[in-house]
Amino acid sequence: MKSWFLLFITLACAPSLLAQSATPPLVPEVVRSQTIMDTLIKAGPVMIPLFLLSVFFVMLVIVYLMTIRRGAVVSSGYMATADALLRKRDYLGLLAVSNRHGEAIARVVQKMLDFTTKNPHADLQQVREIAETEGTRVAASLNNRVIYLADIGMIAPLLGLLGTVFGIIHSFGALGADIGSARYIALSRGISEALVNTAAGLAIGIPAMMFYAFFRGRAQKLISELEAATTHVLALLSLQYGKRGERTPVLIEEEL
Repeated sequence: MKSWFLLFITLACAPSLLAQSATPPLVPEVVRSQTIMDTLIKAGPVMIPLFLLSVFFVMLVIVYLMTIRRGAVVSSGYMATADALLRKRDYLGLLAVSNRHGEAIARVVQKMLDFTTKNPHADLQQVREIAETEGTRVAASLNNRVIYLADIGMIAPLLGLLGTVFGIIHSFGALGADIGSARYIALSRGISEALVNTAAGLAIGIPAMMFYAFFRGRAQKLISELEAATTHVLALLSLQYGKRGERTPVLIEEEL
C-alpha cells in the first residue's frame, strides 16, 4: 500500500518537473537603450569645455536680449523729457534727469551737459566733439559685446574637431591592438566619440553665429538711432546756445 502511494505522488509531480527542465536556464536580459546623456558622457574629455561653452553661450543670449534693445539705448520717454527741458533752457534739470536714467543717450547728454556747465564759454563745435566721443564709445561697447558670440561660433567647432581627432586616434589604436573580437567594440566606440564631438561643436557653433548676425544687426540699428537722437539734442542746444545774427537755426541744423 505504501509503495502504491509513493508511485502516485511521483506521477503527480512528474509534469511540474518536466516543465522546470524545459525552461531554459538562462533568460536573456533586455538591453537598456543608451540615452543621449550617456552618449555625451562617454564622448571624451573635450565634452567638458564644450558643455561650459554652451552654458556661457546661453547666458550671453539671455543678457543680450535684455540689454541690446531700444529701451536700453534710446527711449521715447527720455527724449520727450529732454526736448521739453532743453526748450526751457533747464540744463540742470536735464542733467538731473540724465543721472537717473540708464539709457545710452542719457549718458551722452550727461557728458555734454557736464562739459557745458563747467565750460560756459565753450562753443558748439567743442560740445559736438564731446557728444561724438561718447557716442563712439557707446557704439564700440555694443559691438565689442556682440563679438563674443562670433568667438564662440569659431571656438566650438574647433573644440569639436579636437574631440574628433581624439576619437579617431582611439579607433586606430583599437585596430592595432591584439584584443581579439573586442577590437571591433573599441573601434565603434572611437568612431562614436569622434562623431559626437563633431556634432556637439557644430550644434553650439551654428546657433552662436546665427545669434551673432541677429544681435549685430540690432546693434547697428540702435547705433543709428543713438546718432539720430544725439543730433536732435545738439540741434536743440544750438538753438539755445546764443544769438548769432549771421547764422540761422536752419543753417545750424544743416551743418549738424
